[in-house]
Amino acid sequence: MKRIATILAALGLTLGAGMAAGQDLGEMEYMETCASCHGAGGTGDGPLAELMTVEMPDLTMIAANNDGEFPMLEVIQVIDGRTGVRGHGYPMPIWGQRFEQDAEPMGGPYGAELIVRGRVLVLAEYLASIQQ
Repeated sequence: MKRIATILAALGLTLGAGMAAGQDLGEMEYMETCASCHGAGGTGDGPLAELMTVEMPDLTMIAANNDGEFPMLEVIQVIDGRTGVRGHGYPMPIWGQRFEQDAEPMGGPYGAELIVRGRVLVLAEYLASIQQ
């Protein structure tokens, strides 16, 4: 329990420092993990998009394509990818698994899951914020 509390405290310090610097953590995460395919603006025009076997979706139109509602849970599941809900034809990485591998040495199995869920959530919240 103490280990998880330490991890949460470290995350809180990291989150607070990022916000104090005026940086949006969701946007930072997006630019690091998603922009190479989906583009900096989320419109599907990233530098790697032309190399993909499927067309990159316009992530700014998720709500518009869903009767004006942003499907937060579905977006979280697609980003995470570990639940079987996969993004656009399967070439999308399983980010939950990748985030877990990154976090495991730092947080152990339970702390790693908290980190994974935080990273997935900030990505989903960022995508909700860029809807047209």
